[in-house]
Amino acid sequence: MPPRTPASSARSRPLGSSTTSPLPRHFAVVGAGLAGIACARTLINAGHRVTVFEKSDEVGGRMASHHSPFGSFDAGAQYFTIRDERFALALDTVPGVFRPWSANAIRVLDATGHVASASQPPGEAHWVANPDMQALAVAWAEPLRQGGHLHTNAHVVAIERDPLKPKHWQVRAQAPDGAQQVVAGFDAVLLAQPADPARSLLTQSGIQTPLVADIAGVITAPCWTMMLAFPQSVRPGLTTLGPQWNAARSTHHRIAWLARESSKPQRGIVERWTVQASPAWSHEHINDDSSRVQAKLLKAFAEVTGIRAEPGYVEMRRWRYAQTTQPLGKSHLFDSQNGIGACGDWCLGHRLEDAFISGLELALAVNASVNA
Repeated sequence: MPPRTPASSARSRPLGSSTTSPLPRHFAVVGAGLAGIACARTLINAGHRVTVFEKSDEVGGRMASHHSPFGSFDAGAQYFTIRDERFALALDTVPGVFRPWSANAIRVLDATGHVASASQPPGEAHWVANPDMQALAVAWAEPLRQGGHLHTNAHVVAIERDPLKPKHWQVRAQAPDGAQQVVAGFDAVLLAQPADPARSLLTQSGIQTPLVADIAGVITAPCWTMMLAFPQSVRPGLTTLGPQWNAARSTHHRIAWLARESSKPQRGIVERWTVQASPAWSHEHINDDSSRVQAKLLKAFAEVTGIRAEPGYVEMRRWRYAQTTQPLGKSHLFDSQNGIGACGDWCLGHRLEDAFISGLELALAVNASVNA
């Protein structure tokens, strides 16, 4: 189990230990992935008003899950680890939403699919949310939704100075049908987006801030993800196909990661696999037609796993900003003079805990600047 913290502390400050501000302000948070959720909730706990804008119809970002007739898939993040006590404290507020995954002995495969080493050395536990990875983000975002702080299907296309209050900001958001709305009166705008979109939004909005140059040094890699189901394997005497391992890192030039989704707790018995292409191969084929990418990854999947049965279900997803290869090197960015901040896993790495810590520490920095 993760480190435990007194329940009273968890109840009073579930996502941070910020001090209640005597001068409540209004902040915009752009993005409702794990970093944005942590940032927003920490600021609300400190007594501030927060409005969260999320371009999709769901929260979670790379914690997104895909649902099929044969069960769910973790389309992005596959699991999480717990290293920071503050992350453990936050998890303590949602008991039952996450469980250990026995695949902590992850195989390492060579380019032909053979086991290069029996397993990685025993280490920290691997955890998954239930009934899918997105459930953790949904649980933490629920107070934001209930409080009217969360606006989904709201794609922020511009950040502008508030014409009525020149020291404040207004946010221009666009709905899926193209309709736009402007929300004004923000003391600061905090970007909880991937690095490239955050930098593009600042540049396109014409905002002169050191954040633009800082973010420029961050490098992220794309990822093609393929999700497979084999319902024909559910019959007496046959519960799984292919290898006996449930997760592996591969040096195959097309595939970097494979996981048997049906091995995760509370995920259903139908044999299901999530396959993540390597960063280099994904970059090379990022603009290819998904059917062409699917055919190539199916061939590679058969080579690596030995499963040559025809899947009963295939779904593809393209992540343009999947994994940080060159992080910022610090937990967040905040230009207090202009009231512009940025956070995300790309600040520290690519782990879910990195996203949480980044959002938390940006919120704490913003609150400290208000109280200075």
